[in-house]
Amino acid sequence: NKARVNIKWVQTEKIKNEKSVKNLFSNINGVLILPGFGARGSEGKIRIAKFSRENKIPFLGICLGLQCAVIEFARNVCNMEGADSTEFNKRTKFPVIDLMESQRAIKIKGGTMRLGAYDCEIKTGTKTYAAYRKKRITERHRHRYEVNNRYRKKLEKNGLIFSGVNKDLGVVEAIEIKGHPWYIAGQFHPELKSRVNKAHPLFREFIKAALKTL
Repeated sequence: NKARVNIKWVQTEKIKNEKSVKNLFSNINGVLILPGFGARGSEGKIRIAKFSRENKIPFLGICLGLQCAVIEFARNVCNMEGADSTEFNKRTKFPVIDLMESQRAIKIKGGTMRLGAYDCEIKTGTKTYAAYRKKRITERHRHRYEVNNRYRKKLEKNGLIFSGVNKDLGVVEAIEIKGHPWYIAGQFHPELKSRVNKAHPLFREFIKAALKTL
């Protein structure tokens, strides 16, 4: 995109309300929510996802970033008050993000996450497809939690697009939001396949979308 990116790091545990989000993000052109583990700063990330969605700011979520985006959408668009991940709140009434079925019996955690490359089928006509320009991709993973399939129909009915899925495992791999200029998140890690001389399609298109807001 022939652009220099100025990065503004944000400590999400310091974001206590929507006013603080507005103050911090008043002069930004794109939002990237990074991978991570645990509940620290999760509510701040969810508020950021909401701000990006409502204000049409280009958004890219990676792994936990996808999960926070789904939680936010469930709470504020689908009226699932208190929706959460069981990683953050085991007693949530709406566990829209839950431990993968394959992870439930695991007691010793070392090296047992869903790791490595997995296939993903991309839905045509989506912005995700426009980025990759192909129907089938392979991306690398590092996670234990996923979108809970019990809530997929309700999320989709309200405008969340499941733009990438692994049909063999029945898991969501990528999402985007209907009507938003550019709001994409992946359960995988695009940074692991991005190179200096060949940017990953999602990074390339994310920056392109951010440039359009200048």
